[in-house]
Amino acid sequence: MQFITASISTSMVLVLLGLVVFFVLAAHNLSIYVRENINFSVIISDDMKEADILKLQKKFDTETFVKETEYISKKKALEEQTEAMGTDPKEFLGYNPFPASIEIKLKSEYANADSIAVIEKAIKRNSNIQDILYQRELIDMVNDNIRNISLILLALAIVLTFISFALINNTIRLTIYSKRFLIHTMKLVGASWGFIRRPFLIRNVWSGVFAGILADFILLGGAYWLLNYEPDLIEIVTPEVVIIVLTSVIGFGILISFICAYLSINKFLKMRATELHYI
Repeated sequence: MQFITASISTSMVLVLLGLVVFFVLAAHNLSIYVRENINFSVIISDDMKEADILKLQKKFDTETFVKETEYISKKKALEEQTEAMGTDPKEFLGYNPFPASIEIKLKSEYANADSIAVIEKAIKRNSNIQDILYQRELIDMVNDNIRNISLILLALAIVLTFISFALINNTIRLTIYSKRFLIHTMKLVGASWGFIRRPFLIRNVWSGVFAGILADFILLGGAYWLLNYEPDLIEIVTPEVVIIVLTSVIGFGILISFICAYLSINKFLKMRATELHYI
């Protein structure tokens, strides 16, 4: 019962640690997802033939900063604007006022003002490029918010890690505290510290493994419910994230349980018989 109680207590703390790891990884994936879905529009001159535009698109596809591209012809641009405005501008203007364009989605590491300025300068060397449109304020705001959220999550992760360590340490210390007289008796009969320490370490390592597996089932159930509730989150809650979280939880369970057990046992091994009655 003591083993089970300690394992359950530890597993609740490991769930907390697992959530911290999950939110850090999910926030990283979310930042990549948001950055890579900011449109970067290259406006093409009307004098450029469609075959040449498609060649230009293929050239863009080979660039290191490009994630994907989409060619929007003059006809498609007109259809999109007609649907958005509810009226056809061509009917009263007599011509299609919308130019062809290539929509570029940048890789996340290039979705910042400095990189875009360099990319914009390189693309504008082509005389058939009329203009490049993107929301500079939106990109700056997204990057600032991602930076602030990352700092908050990092601080939260550090604080919660210390809290989790303290809680698990107290749980393990209480279980070893009840065996303090047994530890002293083993010392009296000549057992070495390593011999006394070994069964306690093995027991607590297995407790950490059991607690980690139990915490993993809870976290896995939470992830399954989240994806059922909102399937689009698969872009953020990827299988890689789930595997890293589940592995980390078991790793934390083993590592923290071992360290806390080692420190607690050493504390009681160093105590004299008279000191054991006053703690």
